[in-house]
Amino acid sequence: MTLKKIMLMGATGSVGTQALDVIAAHPDLFELVGFAYGDNIAKAREIIEKFSPKIVVSASDANQVELAQAFPEIESLSGSDGLIELVSVSDYDILLNAIVGSVGLLPTLEAIKLGHDIALANKETLVVAGDTIIAEAARTGSKILPVDSEHAAIFQVLQGVKRKDVRSLTITASGGSFRDKKREELVDVTLESALAHPNWSMGAKITLDSATMVNKGLEVIEAHHLFDMPYDDIHVVMHRESVVHSMITLNDGAVLAQLGASDMREPIQYALAYPRHITMQNEKDFDLTELASLHFEKMDLVRFPMLDLAYRVGKLGGGYPAVYNAANEVANRAFRDGKISFLAIEQLITRAVFGHMEFDGQSLQQILATDAKTRKKVATWIDTLSSEKANS
Repeated sequence: MTLKKIMLMGATGSVGTQALDVIAAHPDLFELVGFAYGDNIAKAREIIEKFSPKIVVSASDANQVELAQAFPEIESLSGSDGLIELVSVSDYDILLNAIVGSVGLLPTLEAIKLGHDIALANKETLVVAGDTIIAEAARTGSKILPVDSEHAAIFQVLQGVKRKDVRSLTITASGGSFRDKKREELVDVTLESALAHPNWSMGAKITLDSATMVNKGLEVIEAHHLFDMPYDDIHVVMHRESVVHSMITLNDGAVLAQLGASDMREPIQYALAYPRHITMQNEKDFDLTELASLHFEKMDLVRFPMLDLAYRVGKLGGGYPAVYNAANEVANRAFRDGKISFLAIEQLITRAVFGHMEFDGQSLQQILATDAKTRKKVATWIDTLSSEKANS
């Protein structure tokens, strides 16, 4: 296997940090040539000192200036324009998009236009613009290699399987931090309790999305685009142990599943090393004989209405998935900032989706305009809720 040159967006987040572990563990196979990060400049400095990349993009101009002064030998950029420049560099093999949120969409699309392969941990890219992304990848020959554990599992078991032989996909869900709570018990839940995921170590935004089940809804829409599967043939089951990461059912009834430890490095490493399964350094122990039992339950769409709503917006298509995602990103942030209650996240997303109207044949630019409009509307609603809360 020749040395793969990797461009990484979201380097200081949960997936990005674990990707760096994978790269560091295999210096003979992977090289980090550039990265983008958010606000953690201390971590960015550590990455630069350890990996010696050629180009770095900071979210803020101030951090960009600081890094430029500290590391004059490295090209230092900032902002959304910097992300586009990052992916436009010709000297890399694969872009790992580990940015959280739809900000990862346009640079990913640009990388695809240039023919680069994509290791995709940013589900919002396909949720907002799946039709455009898949069509452009087909045109340029770019491979889209899923990094989410569920989609990576499906991708792995599909190897050597003909698409026409697949009846359905089944995505597993841990249920998140509130899986055992009834809806009436969610009224006063705290951020701390929402971020206490029982199985996975993830960033705050995704962990909260798991608690609302928005994350699983986004994964359903992503699976539809990745695997060209009708929504009615994409199923979600509750699986508390997170041992079976996902499954496919073939036309003859055979079920193929991918199992393993709850370790995001495995799907990250497979995407980077594809099509090889290379040795995992410091592999987590996984022994089926030590598991007392595995549990699978039907999803209660009344208890988890955001999953039900995701199926609806996915089937509607056009700008509806973008509205769902944009409203969630703003509401999720507002709950983490203490501005709204946990259940208000669902209420704001639902209000945005049912208030959206559009015509057929939406272009990408129109969808992006819808995204921006939705964010402004939801932010206004949140300000009203915050004012009412302060005056009550």
